[in-house]
Amino acid sequence: MVYSRKIYDRAKSVLQQRRDDAEYSAKQRHDTVADAHPEILALEKEMADAGLAAIKAIGMGANAKSYIESLAEKNLTAQAKRAEILKSMGLPEDYLTVSYSCKACEDKGFVDGKMCECHRNLLRQLSYAELCLKAPLEKSTFENFSLKYYPVEADPKFKISPKAKMGEIYEYCKNYADDFSSKSGSIFMYGATGLGKTHLSLAIAGKAIRKGYGVIYGSAQNLLTKLENERFGRATADDVAAEEAILECDLLIIDDLGAEFTTSFTVAAVYNIINTRILEGKPTIISSNLTLKELEDKYTQRITSRIIGNYKPLVFCGKDIRQQKL
Repeated sequence: MVYSRKIYDRAKSVLQQRRDDAEYSAKQRHDTVADAHPEILALEKEMADAGLAAIKAIGMGANAKSYIESLAEKNLTAQAKRAEILKSMGLPEDYLTVSYSCKACEDKGFVDGKMCECHRNLLRQLSYAELCLKAPLEKSTFENFSLKYYPVEADPKFKISPKAKMGEIYEYCKNYADDFSSKSGSIFMYGATGLGKTHLSLAIAGKAIRKGYGVIYGSAQNLLTKLENERFGRATADDVAAEEAILECDLLIIDDLGAEFTTSFTVAAVYNIINTRILEGKPTIISSNLTLKELEDKYTQRITSRIIGNYKPLVFCGKDIRQQKL
């Protein structure tokens, strides 16, 4: 996956901060031990001197082996004495060791000249965050979703009250979020505007993000514009690799599908997103104010047939909540 220079620079900064924090923490622990047992400094000097002498002794010829062995024994003796000091303080032997976030690369981002997996994960996380719109996750949670705005009278179309219907949808979405994994199914939320589709999709996103999954959320218009800019060379140096990120993220949430301006490019792009993620078994949540029939008229049957065959349909009903809050 290719990332912008801004993403690479930000990842480098994060890795450096992790490394600095780990080394500073180790220094604080070392200073605490040295204050209580100053003799540990002399032991560590012995260890350092022995190591340096061993390096210098490599060119001594025949006498080098026995000399290096004596230095190694001296080093081990000093290490044992230091371990005894830590033990006397009730501390583990590795208490003075720098505890990096990633043991493989020690927060440098590379191992033997190759990018470490922790670096790759960090780049993905930063890329997802960059691509996502500034969504009000803290304002759209399961805890603050209220059913009081939905009528209790039965809806003639559904033969059930909107409040009861939305209660079922709420429970389904909450269970989906609680059990979410990269192998979860996909959801198609549709219904009139202002009925809570965005709220519940963001609530799912928030839980998935807290579980450590890579989530991309955005309106169809904004996501498709990013894809179009990337495809036709209009992306800036700071733009992320939109297409790869959209296709590869653990959970993709496309809000308000059908509200965007339709072109041959957007139709092809929507089909590619839906079809590719289905083939790769990656969950997607789509919300729309349009019915499946209206989506078919706007796009193609190829798109709606894949949604019908692979997505859980959730039909939202009731009265526009935003209007009720005015």
